[in-house]
Amino acid sequence: MKGRSAILAFWISSLPWTLSYDIVREYSGQTFFDRWDFYGSWDNLTLGDVWWLDRDSAFQQGLAYTDDNGRVVIRVDNTSTVPFNEKRNTVRITSQDFYGVGSLWIIDLTHLPYGCSVWPAFWSKGPTWPDNGEIDIIEAVNLMNANQYALHTLPGCTQPQGVMQTGASGQGDCSQPSGCVVSETKPNSFNEGFAQAGGGVWATQFDVAGIFIWYWSRPDIPPSVLTATSTSSIDISQWGPPSASYPASSCNIPQFFSSQQLVIDITLCGNWAGIPPVYNPQCLNSGPTGLCYNDNVVGPGSPKYDEAYFEMNYLRAYTTGAPAPTPSASGVWIYPNGSSTAITYSPTPSTASSDFSGPSTSIDTSPNRASGVNYAHVGVFAASLVGLLSLGLVVL
Repeated sequence: MKGRSAILAFWISSLPWTLSYDIVREYSGQTFFDRWDFYGSWDNLTLGDVWWLDRDSAFQQGLAYTDDNGRVVIRVDNTSTVPFNEKRNTVRITSQDFYGVGSLWIIDLTHLPYGCSVWPAFWSKGPTWPDNGEIDIIEAVNLMNANQYALHTLPGCTQPQGVMQTGASGQGDCSQPSGCVVSETKPNSFNEGFAQAGGGVWATQFDVAGIFIWYWSRPDIPPSVLTATSTSSIDISQWGPPSASYPASSCNIPQFFSSQQLVIDITLCGNWAGIPPVYNPQCLNSGPTGLCYNDNVVGPGSPKYDEAYFEMNYLRAYTTGAPAPTPSASGVWIYPNGSSTAITYSPTPSTASSDFSGPSTSIDTSPNRASGVNYAHVGVFAASLVGLLSLGLVVL
């Protein structure tokens, strides 16, 4: 065992540790909404008491706009008086772009929606749920003080115990209704404390080695994020342990996740924020009836929904330039220069490490994409493996 560990240590020490990602696209400012689709229907997914408006209605009603500071705002209607048996207007948007394994997303926000009945989320999804996977990056309800992360998949994907992360793990089976949940332990990740601290940043690495999510409150954002621009690459090597870690050792990422679309939405009540075990401890006294819909959605929108809005500086998408194959048959691949092309993937690799000798897909290899070993994949996989070794979860 010592001999093999020494070999492994030598192999890891020889790897390049500059884990750099190339910019793909920035969504920000006046052009933010250009590449997003609006849902335009009632919440038939989580049974929230809202109507997610179409594009024109959302703009006309002032629920989606860019403010005078260049920040993007997505909000719940707080000006209307909603009669009983009707729903309150809000917004859900889905990116027109799909992002495959080998992607990184960074979102910079100054305000998150919160309040009794309020259920905001920033997440990603494949074309079919849960077959193609879901990554919950920002999601909390009512007056919770901490954000939660989760993966949702078919059976067979789990989060092992003792992973390298700063968050607190819940149950580890990602196929359960709650998903495999990790609770943020850093302060000011939700509720009024988030905005009071100046907001913060989340980064999500969607990699063949695993899915890793970082959170930093405004004072703690690392230099590589602070100095990044809409056209620069980014180095993640100094970020430290993530808030949530889902290593490929117990979840074959290309098997359980296809290319992902990004989603931003706000719903109200529904089958999480509105159920008594969740709603009552924080919001039972928010109105005379003790019911989420009656005491919040119905009636005047202010002051109940004055804080129910996202305010965003930017959302950026990056790629390593050497994507791994994913199980979906086709999709749209986003290149570093922002162009896209239709693709067809080759068969899914049988193990997470099978991509390390380089991608094997039918994607046309343009000058915009690197070839050869994807060192970001290898580096993170090696870091995860070292951690698993130290925790006794992998024996050589």
